[in-house]
Amino acid sequence: MANQSLSFGLRIRSDPNFIISTTAIGVFTDLFLYGIVVPILPFMLQDRFHLPEEDVQLYSSKLLAAYSASTVVFSLPAGWLADKASSRRLPYLVGLFLLLAATPLFAFGQSIAVLVVARILQGISAAVVWSVGFAMVLEAVGKGKMGKVLGTIYSFSTIAQLVSPILGGILYHAVGTIGVFGVSMGILAVDLIMRLLVIENKGGEINAAGRRDQASSDTYSREEALDSTAHPREDDPLLPKGEEDEYRVHGDVGYLLQALPILYCFRNPRFLLAMLTSLTQAMIISMFDATIPTEAESLLHFSSLQVGLLFTALIAPCTMLGWFFGWMLDKYGTKVVSTTGYGFMVPCLVLLGLPSQDFIGGHIRVGLYSVILSLNGIGLSIINLPGFVEASNVMKRYEGANPTFFGENGSYAQLYGLNSFFIFLGRTVGPLLAAALRTSVGYGWMGISFAILSAVMAVLSYWFMGEKKQ
Repeated sequence: MANQSLSFGLRIRSDPNFIISTTAIGVFTDLFLYGIVVPILPFMLQDRFHLPEEDVQLYSSKLLAAYSASTVVFSLPAGWLADKASSRRLPYLVGLFLLLAATPLFAFGQSIAVLVVARILQGISAAVVWSVGFAMVLEAVGKGKMGKVLGTIYSFSTIAQLVSPILGGILYHAVGTIGVFGVSMGILAVDLIMRLLVIENKGGEINAAGRRDQASSDTYSREEALDSTAHPREDDPLLPKGEEDEYRVHGDVGYLLQALPILYCFRNPRFLLAMLTSLTQAMIISMFDATIPTEAESLLHFSSLQVGLLFTALIAPCTMLGWFFGWMLDKYGTKVVSTTGYGFMVPCLVLLGLPSQDFIGGHIRVGLYSVILSLNGIGLSIINLPGFVEASNVMKRYEGANPTFFGENGSYAQLYGLNSFFIFLGRTVGPLLAAALRTSVGYGWMGISFAILSAVMAVLSYWFMGEKKQ
C-alpha cells in the first residue's frame, strides 16, 4: 500500500501537466512581482525617500532597469547550466529562494541602494525561471507539443501582467507597502510549494509504476519522430537535401561554440533579426512601464489607484487578442505578423503626445489617453511572439541538419536563455531611453522616437523574416 501511494505521488509530481503548471506559476510569480510595483514606484519613491518630482522618472527607470540588467547578465549562464546539469530542479529552487530574499528587501528597504540590490536578485530569479522552467517543460512534453504549451503558459503571464499593476495600485492606495508585500509573499508561498513538489520527467520516462523507464522515453521519441514525418510542418527540422547546406555546421567551431552551440545560429540573418525583434518589443513595453505612471501623475493628476487601473487599457487587448494573433502566426507566418504588427505600432506610438496638447480639454484627456493606450496594446499583442517563433524555427533547421552538434539534450534551454537575454536587454535599455527622452524632449517626441524604431523593424521584418521562397 505504501509503495502504491508513493508511486501515485511520484506520478502526479512528475506528470507533464504538473510540470507545466509549476512553470506557469513560476512565470506568473515572476511577472506578478515585477508588475505589482510598476504603478506605485513613483509614489513609493516620493513617500519613502521624499525625492523631488523632477528626479522620480529617472530613479523609477533605474529601478526597472536594474531588474532587467541582472536578468540580461544571468540569462545565458542559466540556460547553459540548465542544459548541462543532470537535474534542473536545484537551480529552479535556488531562483525562488533569491526571489524570497528580494521581496522583503524591496518592501522595507530604507535606501535606494537596498532597492537596487533587491531588484538585481529578482532579475537573477527571472533568468532562472525562464531558462530552466521552459527547458523542464520541453523535456516533459516534447518539441511537437510546445506550441500549445507555450500558449497556455503565456496566458498565465498575460494574466499576471494584467492583474498585478491594478492590484498594486489598489493595495498601495488602500494600505500602503504592507499590503503589496503581503500579497507578494502569498503568491511566493504557492510557487514555493509547487517547486518543492515537482519532479523532472524527461520525455515521459516515469512509467505507470512510478519508476523511470528509458524504454518509454525511447518509445516517446520514436512516436514523436513518426508523427512529425507523417504530418510535416513548415518548421519541421528535417530538411530537403538542397536546403541542408545552408544550415550545416562546417569545420572546427572552437571552444565557445562547442560550449554554447546556440550562438552558431547568429550566422543566419533570420536568427539575428528574431532576437532584435524580441529586444525591440521589450523596449516598447518597458517604455510604457516606465512612463505611464509619471505621465498619468503629471498630466492627469492620477493617484496610485488610478494609475494601476489605467494599465488595464494597455494590457487588456493583449489578454483578449493574444490567442487570435497566435492563430494568425500559425496561419500566415512570422513575416506577415511581425511586419503588420510593427507597422501598426507606428501611428499608435506617434499618437502618445496628443493628450498633452493644449487644445485637448482636461476632461477629454483621460478618455483619449486610454484609447491610445488600448491601440498600443493591440499592437503589442501582435508583436509579442514572432521573434521567439522565428528563432525557434531557425534553430530547428540547424538541429535537423546537424543532429549531434547541439548535444543530447539539444539547446532549447540556451534558446530560452538567449531570448530572455534580448528581452531583458530591451527592458534595461527601454526605461532608461524613455526617461532620457521624456525628460529632454517631452512625452510626444519620445513616442515619435519609438515609432521610428518600430518602422525600421517593420521594414526589416518584411525583407528578412520567414522562409525563402524556392
